[in-house]
Amino acid sequence: MMFHRFYFLAFFCLMMFNLTAQENESSILSFSGDVNFHSDAPQEQIRAQSTKVVGVIDTLRNTFAFQVPVKSFDGFNSDLQRQHFNENYMESNVYPQLTYTGKILAPINYQKPGIYQVKTKGSFRIHGVEGEEIIENTIEVQENRISILSDFYIRLADYDIRIPRIVQMKIAPLIHIQLEVKNTPKP
Repeated sequence: MMFHRFYFLAFFCLMMFNLTAQENESSILSFSGDVNFHSDAPQEQIRAQSTKVVGVIDTLRNTFAFQVPVKSFDGFNSDLQRQHFNENYMESNVYPQLTYTGKILAPINYQKPGIYQVKTKGSFRIHGVEGEEIIENTIEVQENRISILSDFYIRLADYDIRIPRIVQMKIAPLIHIQLEVKNTPKP
């Protein structure tokens, strides 16, 4: 629990530094966006989304980080399904944030508009467990905006999220995640 608080505090400090740094035309840009997840199991499909993704991208170091509050996910098939997600599986009162910090594995010219297909290697913190993942991303550089689209899968067992045998046909062990974020354009 102490590590989780430290991790959140470090992320918050990075965000605060970002706001100051942006005023100085720094390489650090803040962004916001959406994340969706899909569980396609034999007996049930579960889909939910959150519009509360926030993060930063450092164009000099070619890194980015984001977080999303677990309780911000909505769009479930029912209120009961959302309750089970928060209480039984994600334990969102104990682990309130999902976080990712990653390194972009290919050089990107952030001064030149274009679309870049790149992988990032980084660390997710989900359900109190840290795990390394490589994810596929499309980074679009426009004249005054950078957007990141990510499409990847997370294995629940890798993050100590256990699915009881009685509902194994209703919850997929591999969850499809799609992330779309954009920085705030310069005026």
